[in-house]
Amino acid sequence: NTAIRGSDRRKLRADVAAAFPNLSAEQLTELIPNKEELNVIKIYSHKGEAVTVYTNNRNPILFDIEKALYPTVYTLWLYPDLLPAFSTWPPVLQKLAGGADLMLPGVVVPSSGFPQVERGTLCAITLLGNRAPVAVAVATMATSEMLAAGLKGKGFAVLHTYLDHLWEYGDKSYPPTLAPLVTDSAEKESAEDEEETEGKEPVSSFSTDPSQHLDIGDLSLKERDARAIAMRKEELPETRAAGTAEDASSEVQQEAEDSRTPQEQMDALFNQCFFHALKCKVKKSDLPLLTSTFLRSHMFSCCPADQQLDIKKSSYKKFSRFLQCMQQQKILQVKELSKGVESIVEVDWKHPDIRAFVVPEGSSSASSAQDSKSEDREHTYRAPEIIPLYGVSAKMVPLFQESGHKKGSILSSNEVRNVIINYVKTNELVDETNKNFVKVNAVLCDCLLDKSEQEEISNLKWDDLLSRCLERLQPLHQVTFVGQEPVVRKGNIEPIDITVAQRSSNKKVTMIKNLELYGLDPQCVANVLQQKVQASATLTPVPGTKDRVQVQIQGNQVHHLAKMLLEEYQLPRKYIQGLEKAPKLGRKK
Repeated sequence: NTAIRGSDRRKLRADVAAAFPNLSAEQLTELIPNKEELNVIKIYSHKGEAVTVYTNNRNPILFDIEKALYPTVYTLWLYPDLLPAFSTWPPVLQKLAGGADLMLPGVVVPSSGFPQVERGTLCAITLLGNRAPVAVAVATMATSEMLAAGLKGKGFAVLHTYLDHLWEYGDKSYPPTLAPLVTDSAEKESAEDEEETEGKEPVSSFSTDPSQHLDIGDLSLKERDARAIAMRKEELPETRAAGTAEDASSEVQQEAEDSRTPQEQMDALFNQCFFHALKCKVKKSDLPLLTSTFLRSHMFSCCPADQQLDIKKSSYKKFSRFLQCMQQQKILQVKELSKGVESIVEVDWKHPDIRAFVVPEGSSSASSAQDSKSEDREHTYRAPEIIPLYGVSAKMVPLFQESGHKKGSILSSNEVRNVIINYVKTNELVDETNKNFVKVNAVLCDCLLDKSEQEEISNLKWDDLLSRCLERLQPLHQVTFVGQEPVVRKGNIEPIDITVAQRSSNKKVTMIKNLELYGLDPQCVANVLQQKVQASATLTPVPGTKDRVQVQIQGNQVHHLAKMLLEEYQLPRKYIQGLEKAPKLGRKK
């Protein structure tokens, strides 16, 4: 993260002026200010390709791929007319954020016609009814070719979207609401409902300057799904999608209702269970509520017996993206109260969509659901799968590059082992006199030996070689909860920490923290534990943190906690710290 100063700042401003001639001098100064802090960082895409990102007050404003500059959505929200814009249906956003390119059947044709662009022109993608761009893309064909193709095939290669990792690097703000441009009132009155909603973009020819063009094969800044997602107008997910795009033609709506793909059906099921859970299962006193608990304990229990929720089979791919979409609709608000763990902190129960939702026949009533809530939470919990991972550091690159890995590549322990074995065999480093040893060459010496050892050690045992390698890689871990996408976090996962403290009058209290990292709601654990041991349990702030909480319960309850966490919740013992503090048998607890 490097600050941009003096001549570098002036050069950047000149590069931006050349790349985007539509910007006025005042806008250039506003985008690249003289005194405010500007920084440049280098990140790597999922393909391992380097991308330079320029930030202003932490928000990414521009990114550079192979010496070509591109604006981020944060910049386009300030200057929405910077690029030629094409509009699509709101439900398509989730597919773009999930890694899809924009197909021409998903592009809305305004009454005034498409902007005139050439193949390779940098474009903005907006949603119907709002001029604020939600994606930056490159046209894969000229406007004339799009029309000649009958609006079929891929229209735009998407580089960056609202909700992707580059957006997440900033302040995670939402697109502003910008009214569409209207050519004249007479045309507006005579236009169909669809056209009234989408507005009219002015017909204009945009610069075909080479700096605004690039080859279609360029990288994406998102984690793209391995499968290409074909986006057709008839693929709008029903329920919320149909409601959002209610101004679309009746013919398209009819198609969406009559022939739903499995993905659309899963979208509809998620919407149904989401609104059912908010209407019948969640109370204001439950907030803040872990998003993982909301999915597992509330939405799953609202799912019909003959169906199963699976976020991977929906268009959202990740539950966090589904909730982002709901947050954009202002139904609820999600915040990261502790690092890497999101919670629902606010719900608008007066929202028209919640009020209009009708609970399916045969579902349990809200009151009965509330009565059994604690029991449901206890029995439906399933421990996450936790896998240690390793990142390739700069120092270790020479050892891993022969296997095609770069700095930042993430591998499992088995993959690391295979890389080491292949490297040793390829370079014929197995000791001929004793195959249990490996000869240390220059690369192994630099990567695995301390300076004091480099003159003394000429070979290593296989086990020592592998353990040294793992120690020098960057530790990460992957957590996978049932029904959710795996999440990779830096460092080793913190264990659930159990401590026993002595208060006044020789009274003891048991404190438990880090429950959220394992998908356990602290309030839920406190309620269950309180019922089991018949002692007062409360939530208190974790010292030294802002928003994290710990469970505090009267007495030494480590024995009961061990039984609950190990036997009922099936958490591995290695992820629980402090079990040895259980009271000795025969002593007063």
